[in-house]
Amino acid sequence: MLEETDAATPKRVYKGVYILPNLLTTASLFSGFLGMLWALGGDFDGAAMAIIFAVLMDGLDGKVARLTNTASEFGVQYDSLADLAAFGVAPAILLWQWHLHAFGRLGMAAAFVFVACGALRLARFNVTASQATVGKKFFTGLPIPAAGCTVATFVLFQEFIPGVMLGLLPHAVLVLALLLGILMVSRIRYASFKEYGFVRAHPFSSFVTVVLLFSLIVSQPRLLCFLILLIYLISGPVYSFIILPRRNKELLRTFPG
Repeated sequence: MLEETDAATPKRVYKGVYILPNLLTTASLFSGFLGMLWALGGDFDGAAMAIIFAVLMDGLDGKVARLTNTASEFGVQYDSLADLAAFGVAPAILLWQWHLHAFGRLGMAAAFVFVACGALRLARFNVTASQATVGKKFFTGLPIPAAGCTVATFVLFQEFIPGVMLGLLPHAVLVLALLLGILMVSRIRYASFKEYGFVRAHPFSSFVTVVLLFSLIVSQPRLLCFLILLIYLISGPVYSFIILPRRNKELLRTFPG
């Protein structure tokens, strides 16, 4: 009887395990806060690195919560608030201090558009996620961590911009802030990478691909991180406006009724 009772009793989750995901979220929030301070102090590279570190912490907190079965509504709301600070406010301040201040009120408006669209993106995600109306394969609109990370990697990418084009950099930053805001609140679909069917079906090929990508990124992190995010930005419109309509047409031809 004792053995049957022990087998039927669920494993106890210690209170410290519940704290762990929220500690990682707090680390992401603190890193975003440091990014704001460093941006205000003129350390743009440091602010960019802080935002990238916040992205890493943000990616870990959700995975740890799922692995330890400690996901909670409090954690979801806390994560959204931390995301707005780390990937909405911090990148906007970085953009303003870096180049947008040169445009005066227009630059201020562009920075605010980035923050406001990030907040709207998070609110829409929380509502649609709770209603289970969105699949796991795609996000609707550019995720705010990807937008914040794009800003950070663009700052680090600056050293690869030819000198003759540096005069156009402030205008490029203005366009980038507005474009990222629009993409966040758009209906464009972006891959979420939450389903790993290909990885499970081809584990060795996936492992080799990851090793190659890691080696390339380590060799030129400032260059390749921005290029990878640029490809991700472009992939959303390409899938939504080119690939998806073609698939729908093929389905209509196959099943006309």
